[in-house]
Amino acid sequence: MPSPAPGPVRPPVTARPPAGSRRALVAGSVGNFIEWYEFGVYGYFATVIAAQFFTPEGGGGAEALVKTYASFALAFFFRPVGAALFGRLGDRIGRRPTLILVVCLMTGATTLIGALPTYASIGAAAPWLLTLLRIVQGLSAGGEFGGAVSIMTESAPPGRRGRYGAWQSFTVSLGLLAGAGAAALLATVLTGAQLNAWGWRIPFLLTLPLGLAALWLRLRLEETPAFEAAAGRAGGPVRRPPAAETARAVVLGAGRLMGWSAAGYTFLVVLPSYLQNTLNATFQQALAATVLANLGFAASILPAGMLSDRLGRRTVMLAGALLVAVLALPLLNLVQDAGASVYAKGAALLAAGAAVGLMAGPGPAMLAEMFPTTVRYTGLGLAYALSNAVLSGSAGLIITELVAWTGDVDVPAYYAAAACAVSALALLTLRGDDHERALR
Repeated sequence: MPSPAPGPVRPPVTARPPAGSRRALVAGSVGNFIEWYEFGVYGYFATVIAAQFFTPEGGGGAEALVKTYASFALAFFFRPVGAALFGRLGDRIGRRPTLILVVCLMTGATTLIGALPTYASIGAAAPWLLTLLRIVQGLSAGGEFGGAVSIMTESAPPGRRGRYGAWQSFTVSLGLLAGAGAAALLATVLTGAQLNAWGWRIPFLLTLPLGLAALWLRLRLEETPAFEAAAGRAGGPVRRPPAAETARAVVLGAGRLMGWSAAGYTFLVVLPSYLQNTLNATFQQALAATVLANLGFAASILPAGMLSDRLGRRTVMLAGALLVAVLALPLLNLVQDAGASVYAKGAALLAAGAAVGLMAGPGPAMLAEMFPTTVRYTGLGLAYALSNAVLSGSAGLIITELVAWTGDVDVPAYYAAAACAVSALALLTLRGDDHERALR
C-alpha cells in the first residue's frame, strides 16, 4: 500500500541570519522608510500645501484641499505604471540595480518639492510642477515595494519570511512617524506664519541626506540566489508563468490588501486633515492623534509578521480585517465624543492602528508567496500598487468629498470597514499552509 504524499514541512528556523540576509533587510527597508516619510509629510502638511500651491486669489480652502488630495491621488495612480515598468526591469536585470535606480528617482523628486516656488511666485505653473514631481514619486514608489519585498523575502532564512517581510511594513510606520514627528516639531518651534512661509520645506529637503544613505546601502547589496537561479544565470532555462495566471494572482492579491490600504490611509495619513476640517481640531492636536495611531500600527507589525510564521498569513491578516470591520465606527465615534477622556481617545487610536498592523505585518510575505521568482517583483508590486492606487491614494479625496456632500462625519469609518469586509472575503481564499512552503 503506498504511503500518503507528505504535506509541506515547516522549514527549520536558523539561530542567526547570515550577513547577506541582514544586509538585504536593511537596504530594502531604508528606501521604503524614505518613501513613506515623504508621503506622510505630504499628507500631514496637506492644508499648508493647499494654501501654497492650490489657492489662487478667490479660491476657497476646501477647494484647495480637494485639489491637494487630487495631486496626492494622482501619484498613487502612477504607482501601477511604476510597478509594471520597474518590475519588468527587476525580474530581468535584477533586484539590486532596479532598487538603486528607484531610490535615486524618489530622492530627487522629493528634494525638489522642498525647493519649488509657490503659486504666489510663479502662478499656475506651481501646481503643475508639484504634480509632475508627484508623478515621478508615484512611478518610483511603484517600483520600490516589489523590489524591497522581493529582496527581503528571497534573502530571508527558512521560516522567517513573515518576520523579514514585516520589516517592509514596519518601515512604513517608521516613515509615517518620522514625518509626523518632523511636522509636530516644526509646528511647535515655528510660528504659523513661518511654517506656511518656509518651514514646510524642511522635511522635504531632509530627504536628500536620507536618500544618499539609502543609495550607499543599496550599492553594497548582492543579488539574491533565487533571482540568479530563476533568471537562468545558474545554467537552467528561464520559465515564466502564463500572463493570465499572473494577472489573476495580481487581482486576488490586490483584493487581499484592500483592508490594509483603505484602513491604513484613513487612520494613519488622512486623519490629521479630517480632524482639522471636520472636528475643528488644531494642527498640533491632529498630529498628536496621528502619532498615537501610528504607534499602535508600529507596535503590532513585527509581532504580527512573526506570528504569521507560526500560525499562517491567513489567520493573522483575517483577524486584523475583521477587527477593523467591526470596530472602525465605535472607535471613530469615541474620538469624536467631546465628553470622552483623552486617555480613552488615545486608546481608541492605538487600537485602530494596531488592527491595521495585523494586516500589514504578514502582508508582504503573503504577496511574495503568491508569485514565482521570475515574476515576483512585477506581480507583488502591481498587486500592492493597484490596491493603494484605488483605496489609499483616493482616501483623502473620497473622504473629504463625501463628508462635505453628506454631512456625515462617520464616513471614514464606513470607508475603512467596507474595504476590510471585502478584504476578509479575499483572505479566506488563502491556503493555511502557504507560510510553510518554499518560495516558487
